[in-house]
Amino acid sequence: MTQPSTTSNRRSFLQKLALTGGAFSANSLFTQAHAADWAEAAERVDQLTPQQATQDEDYWHLIQQAYPASSSNILILNNGGVSPAPLVVQQALEGYNRLINQGPSYYMWRMLDQGREAVRDKLALLAGTSPDEIAINRNATEALLTVIYGLNLQLGDEVIGTLQDYPNVVQAWRQRADRDGVAYKQLNFTFPIEDDDAIVSAFERAITPKTRLLHITHVINWMGQIMPVQKICQMARKRGIEVLVDGAHSFGLLDFKIPDLGCDYFGTSLHKFLSAPVGTGMLWIRKEKIAGIWPLLCNGQPKGDDIRKFETIGTRSFAIEQGIGEALNFHNAIGTKRKEERIRYLKNYWAERVQNLPGVRLHTSLKAPFSCGICGVSIDGMTIAELEGQLFAKYKINTSPIVWENISCVRITPHVYTSLADLDRLVTGITRLSQTKPKPK
Repeated sequence: MTQPSTTSNRRSFLQKLALTGGAFSANSLFTQAHAADWAEAAERVDQLTPQQATQDEDYWHLIQQAYPASSSNILILNNGGVSPAPLVVQQALEGYNRLINQGPSYYMWRMLDQGREAVRDKLALLAGTSPDEIAINRNATEALLTVIYGLNLQLGDEVIGTLQDYPNVVQAWRQRADRDGVAYKQLNFTFPIEDDDAIVSAFERAITPKTRLLHITHVINWMGQIMPVQKICQMARKRGIEVLVDGAHSFGLLDFKIPDLGCDYFGTSLHKFLSAPVGTGMLWIRKEKIAGIWPLLCNGQPKGDDIRKFETIGTRSFAIEQGIGEALNFHNAIGTKRKEERIRYLKNYWAERVQNLPGVRLHTSLKAPFSCGICGVSIDGMTIAELEGQLFAKYKINTSPIVWENISCVRITPHVYTSLADLDRLVTGITRLSQTKPKPK
């Protein structure tokens, strides 16, 4: 029996990929891979509240199996940095890359470039916004810096952020201060805080007649504190002050719509909880504010009100961009609220089992309004580097060591592909390490 050639198989795959109409057609890769298997499971959990569904392990096992990372002998608990993608997202990325390389100038510019609008539409649907307020870019840093460098701020204008904001945005604001004389003030919080009003009041007290903008991190990436963004925005709006929100760790995880926050600008990465390809991000700007922001790079209409002026970066990876579509299919099939509650359940599952161990300290609230998936932990007598190193050396658990301003902890971030057995392994590791006496000096 004659076997088809590799070239024939590749051509057949590319033709199939091209003819499906992309991620949002009836023949999407997600539909082909999961529609049948997920239908029965979805029908069952649809009868449950999102909180009840958190403990349906049969349902979550089905989702775990869709991630190749779930079978790795290295336990990835640094999904707050970047998340592995489901297999269908990886297949889409690989398939689009192969399609492009059949003839980049044709397949890239004349086919895949036309698919950006469909991705924009679906991102806008998830975000609860108009597509004309969504720009697709490479990460939260690019999105946020577009606004930071694009705002028409003058000498003496004041911006208020915090010491706990992400380093790239802190550095960007400091550059604006050095370059343009913008006054950049940073508040200092000691987390966890279980009082929204205390946070809102701290920003309110810092406002002066020169304050033009508040920079708010929706979820503090170091240890997972959820900031009361909506309340801060309500306060700021009464005073005519704009708000820029860093949503790198909230979009695709917390159940919200961007306009409901009340902010003016919002930037996020899509390769964290949305599980899109690495190097994908999104910028949202309120429609009436677009014309007032200069593009980070260049555009023929820099003062125009078309959100696409922020996408003029020259040749990009169209394959990565189109891979967002399958990530959206995957996410939507689970549902944002169900995902949020499951990941919060996973965080609490391990954290509640170690919080009372002698010497173990949690740096994150376990109450739902104040945290979701990220939790910081430390052990008395161990440096953060030692704890992170021992978790990997002895238990093959990948985490993130955090030493930033007044925060020192190991950041633990599960995802939907994380199993309870995985977290039992983490609990065992923390328990045993907490019982190890420091060597006498």
